[in-house]
Amino acid sequence: MIVDDHPAVREGLAIRISTQPDMAVCGEADDVAKALELFEAHTPDIIVIDISLKAGDGLDLIKRIKERDESVLLLVWSMYHESLYAERALRAGAKGYINKVEATSTIIEAIHQLIAGKIYLSDGLREKILNRLVGDANEKPHKSPIETLSNRELEVFRLIGHGLSTGEIATRMSLSNKTVETYRDRVRSKLNITSGTELARQAFQWTLENG
Repeated sequence: MIVDDHPAVREGLAIRISTQPDMAVCGEADDVAKALELFEAHTPDIIVIDISLKAGDGLDLIKRIKERDESVLLLVWSMYHESLYAERALRAGAKGYINKVEATSTIIEAIHQLIAGKIYLSDGLREKILNRLVGDANEKPHKSPIETLSNRELEVFRLIGHGLSTGEIATRMSLSNKTVETYRDRVRSKLNITSGTELARQAFQWTLENG
């Protein structure tokens, strides 16, 4: 199953996957609700998920699917750089992460690796994780301010960068306006931002640089 908010992306990926003799696409969705509905109807073996969706977000979808079925294999294919989202996706329950700048042939390779019981990561991210594991146990890994945000806080920050209002973010994330405002305040505190205007500016700049 493919979950992505861009129809052309879903179509292109579906065509690529369908050329494989051992694969078939059983469903396509652009948001969390539709994805969960199709998941219950078709019980796919593998789901390719984008981080950014029409409603909700990919990290939340991964957690909700894993709560329903631990055995399903989840692969994230996103435009966002792996340095910020890959480990979050793995902690949520995904078995691999690919940046969309990679050729579509790479995603076929990744799917085959997941089927074989392996985790798919780029060489760079794999090395980063290994270096941290074998590093000094007493040395705390350095995190940028953005990396300190929780998944929900990061999603709110991303949507602010796309120009959405508090009400629009609340609707998209199925939250109350008050909850979104709480996340906004936490983001401002963690990023040491003193005003809503500066929050919007930094969020917009971040989306320009990260997609």
